[in-house]
Amino acid sequence: MFPRVTAVLVARHGGDRLRHTLDAVRAQGRRPDALVIVLTKPEGDAREIAASAGATHLVESNEALSFGEAVRAGERVLEPPADEADALWLLAEDSAPEPDVLEALLATLVNGRSIAVAGPKLVRWDAPDRLVGLGRTMTRLGRSVPVVPEELDQGQHDDQSDVLGLDPAGLLVRHQVWQALDGFDPALPVVDDGLDLGVRARLAGHRVVVVPQARMRFARDGIAGPQAGDRASSRRRTDRLARAAALHRRLAYAPAAAVPLHWLTFLPLALLRSVVALLGKRPGAIPGEFAAAFATMFGGMRVPRSRRVLASAKTTGWSAVAPLRLQPDEARRRREAAAEERRIRARGRTDDVAFIGTGGGWVLLVSAVASVVLFSWLLGAGGVGGGGLLPLSNGLAELWRNAAYGWRDIGAGFVGAADPFAGLLAVLGSITFWAPSVALVGVWLLALPAAALGAWFAASRLTERGWVRALAAVVWMLAPMFLTALADGRPGAVLAHVLLGWLAFAMLGAARSWSAAATASLLFAAVIAVAPSLTPALLLGWIVALATSGRAAVRFAWLPVPALALALPLVFGQVSRGTPLGLLADPGLPVGSTAPTPWELALGLPQAGWGGWPDAVASIPALAGLDARTLALVLSGLLVPLLLVALGAFFARGIRTVLLAVVTAIAGFATAFAATLLSVATAGSESVAIWAGAGLSLAWLGVLVAVVVGADALRRFRGWVVAVLTVCAVVAVMPTLGALATGSAVVGPAAERSVPAYVVAEADADPRVTTLRMQPLADGSLRATLVHGLGETLDDQSTLAQTRTELTDDEREIADIAGNLASRSGFDADAAVSEYGISFVLLATVTDDTDAIAERARVALDGNAALTPVGDTDYGTLWRFVDAEPDAAAAQIPADTGWAGAVITGVQLLVLLVTLLLSIPTGAGREVDRRPQRAARARRTKREAAAPPEPGEQASGLETDTGSEPDAVDEREADPERGTEPNAEVGPELAEPEASGPEATDPELTGPEVTEPERTGPEASDPEITEPAAEPSAPDRSSPESDSRVEPEAGPTDRPDAGEAPDAR
Repeated sequence: MFPRVTAVLVARHGGDRLRHTLDAVRAQGRRPDALVIVLTKPEGDAREIAASAGATHLVESNEALSFGEAVRAGERVLEPPADEADALWLLAEDSAPEPDVLEALLATLVNGRSIAVAGPKLVRWDAPDRLVGLGRTMTRLGRSVPVVPEELDQGQHDDQSDVLGLDPAGLLVRHQVWQALDGFDPALPVVDDGLDLGVRARLAGHRVVVVPQARMRFARDGIAGPQAGDRASSRRRTDRLARAAALHRRLAYAPAAAVPLHWLTFLPLALLRSVVALLGKRPGAIPGEFAAAFATMFGGMRVPRSRRVLASAKTTGWSAVAPLRLQPDEARRRREAAAEERRIRARGRTDDVAFIGTGGGWVLLVSAVASVVLFSWLLGAGGVGGGGLLPLSNGLAELWRNAAYGWRDIGAGFVGAADPFAGLLAVLGSITFWAPSVALVGVWLLALPAAALGAWFAASRLTERGWVRALAAVVWMLAPMFLTALADGRPGAVLAHVLLGWLAFAMLGAARSWSAAATASLLFAAVIAVAPSLTPALLLGWIVALATSGRAAVRFAWLPVPALALALPLVFGQVSRGTPLGLLADPGLPVGSTAPTPWELALGLPQAGWGGWPDAVASIPALAGLDARTLALVLSGLLVPLLLVALGAFFARGIRTVLLAVVTAIAGFATAFAATLLSVATAGSESVAIWAGAGLSLAWLGVLVAVVVGADALRRFRGWVVAVLTVCAVVAVMPTLGALATGSAVVGPAAERSVPAYVVAEADADPRVTTLRMQPLADGSLRATLVHGLGETLDDQSTLAQTRTELTDDEREIADIAGNLASRSGFDADAAVSEYGISFVLLATVTDDTDAIAERARVALDGNAALTPVGDTDYGTLWRFVDAEPDAAAAQIPADTGWAGAVITGVQLLVLLVTLLLSIPTGAGREVDRRPQRAARARRTKREAAAPPEPGEQASGLETDTGSEPDAVDEREADPERGTEPNAEVGPELAEPEASGPEATDPELTGPEVTEPERTGPEASDPEITEPAAEPSAPDRSSPESDSRVEPEAGPTDRPDAGEAPDAR
């Protein structure tokens, strides 16, 4: 008896692919005995094509069924199989078999009685010489992989036979076996349905084979299996479904005792795989990991049903499956091949910085020598002081405590948010953990080289010319506001200037690299931490980047998140008490300055005084008669060459970069000008304006970008340009350079403490020893503060305290105590000891204009019987309370500052950890280069050709076009999230939604004239089925192509193997 073959064809879209598939079925040398067409939520002309196909049965559902559900609906209308050789041939609208496919598959089934499932070789629809599928297998850890990768079909795999599973399209399965196995698992609607069927067939004692001689074109439209494509959102959804399928199979295949253990590992594994995804620069995969884990863990009765079906048909052990798994050696070979493919893909398109070849080494050497010359007096120092500088806390535990939400050890202390600046100080202090204050010495010594290198690397994103990069480094390193910040001891402004160059470097590469984008996020947060006044301008830049970066906007979306996580507690604290402008206050110790004029601001000078030139000129007899206006004109003239080169950028190619430079300069100058008008912090009785230098650094960065573009466009006089600009830059800041080199600047070496040695010795035994420090002021008042341990530190400063508009009750009480101690009032000092644990009183060193108030306070303190004089010290005159108690309870930090601190700190650390993992480079080729190819410049003239090449230029005379925006996003390039796991199936968003599981409603079945009988639930009776009257003529071939999509060729995969769960067996 000849076996009966029923073809079940599932369709949805219609169009030419459905017509070609039907034509291919009719052209079979051995035609199927019956044809069942199942329409799932048909679109377009699918109904018309199906109705004219001469099908034995036509089934239609108004639901978007999965392939397995659709086949189940079609199989339901058939008679039970009469013979064990009867078979079902499963087809989709996009699977067109060659004429001998069914004959070859059926012969395989007939000749091999143990063979229950046979499948064809799948090739691309639009490129039949490319393999799509030749069976599927799984690794020892249960991950689904193709038997052979997608590659050119040269018959190299035609000896393949037994496989573990098959792709569902084109599969020929014995009808009785299909019924015994209960078809495809409804819990696997898209991915791994064919693999799972093959595994269950193997465990039931049958064989599953692929027949390479039977070729079928397959378009992968998403009817059977995942849809092919290249959109990131589609790949993410397919990856999620693949992960969910793997987890489901793990629970379905595992021994009963191991199921709870596997279930408990799903969330930890999702977390681990998320870390791997971050390291692999695939942050978009993280939501899918957790979604797959939760969907499988709480999938209702899907897993019990799958286990029940598997157990009912199982006749052999897992040893029948083991030989067909992907062997470890082969898995390792594939990983190595994928790594080599990444290296090949990365070859020729990596960032050609050429640090040594384009003069980067010389820039580093010169800047290092300049730093040693200017700061030689800091070599060997244990700390740096003056201006806004203070020592750092002496222990790492205290450093990091001050960086977290909790107790703010200022004055009497309070619970509140930490300044993000404290976190950056904790990082710096941890580098020199043996003496954290040495880190500030390192900042001053390395500031010039770090700034120069940041500008050099940022310029490398815009030009390949070594002399232009070096010019950018010099101009940035000698910026007036930067050197002024170094001379005045402003750590926040110094770090802001250094970090802005590196932020520009990272931002210019963020469009094509997750690593650069995450690094930019960290630098963005650091810049806002050290210079909060730049927040509005930087947020404006972020919005512009989002709006102009096209597909790369997903990389920029995360940019402000770390900064927001660090600053949000502080934002809440300032806004809730009605001082939102306090968020713009400079962090650290408040330092006042005289506001500059607009002319001085335009010259890059952050404070009044014309950069020290009046004093410098006055010391030279021949120039002593120059007035301020003349000096201003001279300084303006020194900047003219720089501005002329910057204006030349408007005549170069790459107007987008020039506009970015202009916007940056304007935003920076506006920030600096606004800063001179805002006083949000106080130091004693004086208000302190926001320092304008941070805004000027941003404006200088915009000018620098324009200078780089303009200089890069020059073809002549390059040597003169470099010489003139360098000389002008040095001359403009000569007074500041002189002050730094001679040690006459405000900043200077300092000890690692800010209290007398006697108090330091006491702090060894009592770390919380408390000192009442009284500072006489010029207006006749005293400024009283409480300091603990070794004294005030830079990391325990708080803008919450500095921007308060009213005194707290504790501050009033401390002021009363200080005022009574400094006058002969008969004040009982017991309250000072009992309420605040004060052990010492320090009358700080005085100046000439505070002698009177200091002398009056000294006499009163000497006459107070509760105090014992200790003596004069470098920090002032010291007294000790007679009744002072060691380890006074009032001086201790509260043990419990509330649960909010732990939660806030945990969230902040999580955000920073995610960003840090994403910023770590993981090797070339893992991310697609989005840069358009740079075109060669036009041939140079004879005069240019005769001149020797400049350092860093190409010897051939062909120069890279930097005016074509090398960092601009090319919309035609691959999506930013490209990159998939090696050996994993790649496919985009599926056309149909996920199946609803074994309890899904059965489809409605009709004949050619569709009727929809009323349904009452999953167990409703089968609907009416009608037979078509006769086979109609072939469809009109002249109809327009309704579905002529050409699928892109699947590229090589490049994701690392993620952590997998233990083998489900």
